Formats: sequence, C-alpha cells, structure tokens
Amino acid sequence: MPDVTMQDRERAVAGICERFDNDRTRLLDILLEVQAAHRCVEPAVMESIARLTGTYRVEVEGMVSFYAFLSDTPQGEVVIRLCDDIIDRHAGVEEIAQVFSRVLGLSVGETSRDGRFTLVYTPCIGMSDQAPAGLFNGRVVTRLNRESAECIALQLQQGVTPDQLDFTPGDGNNTDPLIDSMVKNNIRLRGDVLLGEVPGDAGLVKALQRPSEQVIEEVERAGLTGLGGAGYPAGRKWRVATDTPAKQRYIICNADEGEPGTFKDRVLLTERPDLMVEGMTIAAYAVKATHGILYLRAEYAYLRSYLENVLERRRDLGLLGRNAGGLEGFEFDIRIQMGAGAYICGEESALISSCEGLRGEPKDRPPYPVESGYLGFPTVVQNVETFCCAARILDRGAAWFRSWGSGKSVGTKLLSVSGDCERPGVYELPFGVSVRELLDLAGASEAGAVQVGGAGGQMINRGQFDRRICNEDLPTGGSVMIFSARRNILEIVTYFLDFFIDESCGYCTPCRVGNVFLKRRIEKIRKGLCQFEDLDYLCELGKTVSETSRCGLGHTSPNPVLSTIANFPLVYAAFLKKSEDGREAAFDIQAALEDSRHLAKRRSMIYDPTYEDG
Repeated sequence: MPDVTMQDRERAVAGICERFDNDRTRLLDILLEVQAAHRCVEPAVMESIARLTGTYRVEVEGMVSFYAFLSDTPQGEVVIRLCDDIIDRHAGVEEIAQVFSRVLGLSVGETSRDGRFTLVYTPCIGMSDQAPAGLFNGRVVTRLNRESAECIALQLQQGVTPDQLDFTPGDGNNTDPLIDSMVKNNIRLRGDVLLGEVPGDAGLVKALQRPSEQVIEEVERAGLTGLGGAGYPAGRKWRVATDTPAKQRYIICNADEGEPGTFKDRVLLTERPDLMVEGMTIAAYAVKATHGILYLRAEYAYLRSYLENVLERRRDLGLLGRNAGGLEGFEFDIRIQMGAGAYICGEESALISSCEGLRGEPKDRPPYPVESGYLGFPTVVQNVETFCCAARILDRGAAWFRSWGSGKSVGTKLLSVSGDCERPGVYELPFGVSVRELLDLAGASEAGAVQVGGAGGQMINRGQFDRRICNEDLPTGGSVMIFSARRNILEIVTYFLDFFIDESCGYCTPCRVGNVFLKRRIEKIRKGLCQFEDLDYLCELGKTVSETSRCGLGHTSPNPVLSTIANFPLVYAAFLKKSEDGREAAFDIQAALEDSRHLAKRRSMIYDPTYEDG
C-alpha cells in the first residue's frame, strides 16, 4: 500500500464521508470508496467511519465482512476475479487459474507478497454466454484460454494495468467510449417487445397524459408479472404502494442479477437503458414517488459511467428532475447504488437493506416493501426487464402485450441461454415456449439435462423437454443452463449447494445449517456410502429447509437435490449400495450399461460415478 500515515488516511476517509454528508444510510457507498482508495477497509479506519457516520464499529465491520468486494486486509493493486460458476468450470476456468497462479506466483485466494496481485474465484459475473470470464479491477475479460491468459498475466507482470490491456471491442453499445468493453451482447433472437424497434419515451409521453390511476389499471390489464423469477403481479405492487398512506414513496430497479447463468439484464442495461429509466419514471408517476434508485451489481461496475451519462442526459432533456416529462408538479430523479458482491441482495428486502447502508439481510414480512420498504416508506422494487416491459405497455397497450404468452403468463421473456450449445446468448420468446424449441434454436442437439431458473430452479431430463417456460410450468428469471450427456449431474448438484452455502446470509438456521447437511449427504452418495433410505433423508431435509427458511434463497436452495432425485433417479441409483437386510437398494446400472459402452465406444458421463469431469 502507499506509504502514508494513519493521520493522512483518516483525513482521506473523512473527506469520503463528507462527500456523502456523513450519512449512515450511505455506508455502503462510503466503504466502496474507501476500499477503492486504500485497497481495504482496515480496522483502524472502521473506527473513524463509525464515528463520522454516527454508528458503531461493529456495524461497519459487519458490512465489510458481509460483502465479497470489501476486505479488511489489503488487496493487490490488481484484483483478478475469475468466475467459477458451473458454466465457467465446464469451460475450463480451473486451467485459466493455474496459468495466472504460475505466471504471477500466487495461489487462488492469495495476494502476492509484493502486494501487486490478488487472485480469487468469484460467483457468476453475468458472462456465462462467453465463458471463461473474469474481472480485472472491474474490467471484464471474456473467452479466456490458456494462450490469452498467459499473455495477460505477462503484461500485468510487466506493469500494464487492466485499463491498458488491448482487446477487440464487443458489439452494440459495448463499443461506446464510456463502456469500452470486449463484452458481446449475443442477442440471438429479437422479439417485438424489448429487443426489436423501440421508440424513445413513447410510453412515458402517453402515461403523463393520463391520470395516474389509469396507468396502474393499464399495467393490471396487461397482466405484467415480475420478470425476475417470482412472477408477482406488477400492477398489484403499484396499487398497494399507492394505497398505503405515506409522505414519500420510492422506486427501486433491481439490476443485481446474480443468479448463475443469467445475463439478460446486462444486455438491457447496455442496449435499452433509456427504456428501463422510462419504465421507472412511469412507475413513479403512477405511485406518486419522487425518488428512484438503480441498484447496480458490483460485477457490472463497467457500465456505471455509461448509465450515469444516460441519467444526466435525461435530466438535460427534462425527462428527470423537476417537472419531469414536461408535466408541471411531477418531480422524479434516480441515483445509482452500487452493490458489493452479495447474491442475496437480489432478494428485494435484502436489496433495500443494502441501499440503507446495512448488511444485505432479508427483512421480516409483513410488512412488505410496498407498504414499508426503503427508510420505512412504501417502495416498489422491480427488475430491469419488468420496468422495460411497463414502458412498452403504456406505449402499445395492454391488449397488445397480452397477444403473446401462455395464457396465465403473458408477454415475452428474455432467456439467458448458456452451457453446452452452439449459440449461447439472449433469446426473446413468448411465454409458453417449450424447452425443446429453445434447445433447437440454441443448437443443443446433445442436451442431456437442462437447469431452468438458475441454481434454485428445476433440472429436467430429456423426456421433459416438451415442458413450457412460463410461471405455471417452468418459471425462470431468465437462466437456462444446458448440460450435455457427458456432464456429471451430481457434480453440478454439489456446485449449486456450495453456491448456496457460500451465499446464504446466515440469518436463519434451516438455510445456514440445512444446506450444509444436504451437501454432506450428496458427497457421501458420490462416494458410494449411502443406501436407498438416504434419499428419503434428503427429501425430508430438503422439504424442511424449503418450508422453514426466511427468504427465497432458502426456499429454493434444496431444488437442485429434489429435482434431480425426481428427474434423474438412475443417477442416484448408480451410487446406492445394498441395504443391511441384503436387499438391493437399486440395480447395478453400471453393469447394465457396460454392453452399450462397448457398442458406442464412449462412456455415459451422467451415470458414471468413476468419471472425473475435467
């Protein structure tokens, strides 16, 4: 770290706190700036921050320990975060990590002795369509291979900074000077709602010409549901927030898509930011809110300057601020709140906690955020895609929006497709599309399993590919991960459980402890140490965790176990041994498959317990 005295450091920290008016609720912003300036938030500095913001050191320390992008010990001048979600693992991220370890002389999880480099694994960074990928001081590097990793490592070793690395720019607005990224949008199919031609602010103009009550009615008639995965009616949220007496109301856009395999909001933030802000403004007019927050995940920090510019341009055009949209008396503006690496903050009440300068822990319900949310005021939280759809509905009308869909699920859905397919990327398709149709579009002829809905979703087998992607069948916030028949199903289940164990906020016992027990029993099964009765144990424990956990993370974390037991029973049967009473817990699938292996001259990796996926 720079050779500065503690007095100098405290003076710098005081300046950062002052820029945020020493506001306790802006503690996360303060800590992020201190981290950026000093490469850590050391204990002595925590005391100063607590004193200046009128809180306690334990509160500050709790924040630093909670968020992955904060540290109480110095990190390197260059922090390399390699994504290790299951898609990146299958794409070879472990080999990439070995290259950086060898060239830079440190192991994963370490900072080099000279303080120049930190190398760590990090969960999904929203680049599963171009894996393996990583963040280099926040700059995104995609499609890494052994050669490119070695070239980058050598350049960094020679003093080249991440900003100076030379890459071929991506497509679309990724080439904008304020983004300057090698990220590709990978838009594979453009639908008529979000990724086709979209007129600028047509929905806002029409909304401001109508009474706010009619705006809510139009959203209700359209049947728009939250598109982050929960599927709660958006119009109902807006109405409850409006009907709750309050001096102030807030609009928050959840741009914290941390679900493994999800990246469609990344594309909207890049290519449709004005549409998102238009939707937020329409919602503000409908519920009479004056303040908005865009919660942007830390992994998308490379988009921040671009999005700040979008907001500033809209202020200049009179679309934000006083008399927004030219309507006398309507005032609404938006600030960006950066996240700091916490999957749980995708849950709306945990996100609100984070915006308030707290650990991102879910709040007890009731009251619900629409009744008492940010700072105790009614708060409407929707994700990027939902606000974009709201703007289109006010432009084209409810009947137009309802012309797509499955009946109960209306409109189109952006699907993030990744894994073992020829054409990973974003597909805009009507709700109700079958998994088989999507696999055909993506070129996934060898798919053996599909995980729909992210880590907490459902894994389905080949016989279920005619199931439909919609709220009444296979709901998803956007994540569709494809696995070929050569992948090891229980390895994937183990990864998802590891992910939930690491990302749990730790507040409630069922989630904090139950997921650990689930993982331990899965590991025993993989070692061939379990009997048929162990499946009953897993099902009962999974049900308990799901029904007694406090928030959505715990409600869905057992799904990888429960859905694979139901849909891939032969995978489990292959590992089960005889019961003590001498009865077979399951037939010997390896013996049964041996003849077919010889004929096909290949092994079935899904069913082979001896297979080590590499």
